[in-house]
Amino acid sequence: MDKQTSDFSLSRVECPKCGATWLNGQHYWRTGARGDEETLSNLVCSTVDSPECINDKYVKGKIYPNKDTWKKRSDFIDTELKKRLDEWQEEF
Repeated sequence: MDKQTSDFSLSRVECPKCGATWLNGQHYWRTGARGDEETLSNLVCSTVDSPECINDKYVKGKIYPNKDTWKKRSDFIDTELKKRLDEWQEEF
């Protein structure tokens, strides 16, 4: 009887600088959520700015405008805080 085998394989690549991980070419955040290299570049690679970075989408000084950035996160927090403060002041 011939042994059946599968062509399943798994490749894992990890950035030596920040620890970002790709499984079969797909970036995943440490939380296990599926990621993308442009957001990774905006949030991590541009902050670390290392020649060891293995993210193909990282280009020094480049920000991907349609992806998450620290500025967008900061603006969201500021907007939410102001909104909640305004709501709180209306109550009193």
